[in-house]
Amino acid sequence: MKLYTINLLMLLVVTGSGQALAQTQPFVPADFEVPIVFENDYFRIRTLTVNDVVKDYDAVMSSLDHLQGVFGPNSTWPSSDLTFEQDLIDLGWHQKEFQRRSTFAYTVVSLDEKRVLGCIYINPTNKNDFDANITMWVRADIVEDGYDVILFETVRDWVSEIWPFQNPGYPGRRIGWDQWLSL
Repeated sequence: MKLYTINLLMLLVVTGSGQALAQTQPFVPADFEVPIVFENDYFRIRTLTVNDVVKDYDAVMSSLDHLQGVFGPNSTWPSSDLTFEQDLIDLGWHQKEFQRRSTFAYTVVSLDEKRVLGCIYINPTNKNDFDANITMWVRADIVEDGYDVILFETVRDWVSEIWPFQNPGYPGRRIGWDQWLSL
């Protein structure tokens, strides 16, 4: 019992917040077929891979100011010194996490696949009232066309209909960042 307590304490210290504890259980059930693609009249949502780096980098770098705070008030992503190589590494990391079923990152592309319009991140959370942390963004030049609202409503409905979550959290959207961070 003492060894177990020490190991648990070490895990909490290493993770800083206990985030890893949320992942001791599978994020989604083993028999859940994770969606690879979803399409509507506006865009296609599909697994984010390293093959998306050119278009992803363009979307991110052309939207720097707009994307500040998407992942919370203390987030520094993206920074103006983000390199193409760093973006490639990020995409590779997301792709591997998807393969491991630990988190799920999707790119949002135009129906003709010529432009990345945004991204969606479905992550585990250690927030007791929620079973997923879902964030998303669209590039700055399509916000005025209503794409941010369309993407959020699409993702909210898609998650509700397809994914196994009972109460997904949408920080910065359905719950304010201050409230989310205080949970």
